[in-house]
Amino acid sequence: MNDGRLHYLEVLDGIHRRLRPRTYVEIGVEHGPSLRLALPGTQAVGIDPAPDIRWPVPRSTQIFPVDSDDFFANRRLADVFEGRATDLAFIDGMHLFEYALRDFTNVERSCWRGSVVLLHDCLPIDEVRAARVRTTNVWSGDVWKLILLLRKHRPDLSIVTLDAPPTGLGLITNLDPSSRVLTDGYDEIVAEYASLPYASVANDKNDQLAVMPSDWAHIDPRLPPAFRRTNPTLLRAGRALRWPTREQVRRSIPAPLRDALRRVPGVGG
Repeated sequence: MNDGRLHYLEVLDGIHRRLRPRTYVEIGVEHGPSLRLALPGTQAVGIDPAPDIRWPVPRSTQIFPVDSDDFFANRRLADVFEGRATDLAFIDGMHLFEYALRDFTNVERSCWRGSVVLLHDCLPIDEVRAARVRTTNVWSGDVWKLILLLRKHRPDLSIVTLDAPPTGLGLITNLDPSSRVLTDGYDEIVAEYASLPYASVANDKNDQLAVMPSDWAHIDPRLPPAFRRTNPTLLRAGRALRWPTREQVRRSIPAPLRDALRRVPGVGG
């Protein structure tokens, strides 16, 4: 970014290179611009009810086309990861705080103390984009409430909100997979925050959401040691060599052009 702040995808990319996670889960995949950042050797899992992958994600990536509630009701990440804990998670699913809360509690169960969880859309731009009903192109919903409630109900967690454009990135460490606080108190916690207005944080976002600059001078000290010793430069080079699949190329072509190409002998099909 021109103002010195790192875009959230730049932060996510840097964290992948810095940590070299063994396992990575992403909730809310869409076209795959963030899932593609997983490095060679990272076992990656994507969860999205309607994935439409257009980027060259790792060929070994497992993508589950279900919503996250259904996924966690029927599967355990530990089983998908063949007994390994989740090193890094990125939550970018439904932009309503109660959904993000469930995603966090479900993901934390698969983590260990040294894991890192990233939460997108937790630094709202304004009241319209922070509303529970979407009326704008850029929409963060009320995910910001999750930062507030975690800071109150889980003071054992280490939580900051990076001011990464466009709508912030929560960085959560010191995970405790054995904690039952959020699960046991879910209904009461949701009721406590459901009607909380944006005005309650509008003039005090930096303090209430623990906002800090999205630059490496602030991010790096909050991260654990790398999970693998592999050279990050080599891993990044390997990632750059990925080619999109035929289906990803097809999906990247606008529909009218695809229809026209189908009529060209030797091209369509």
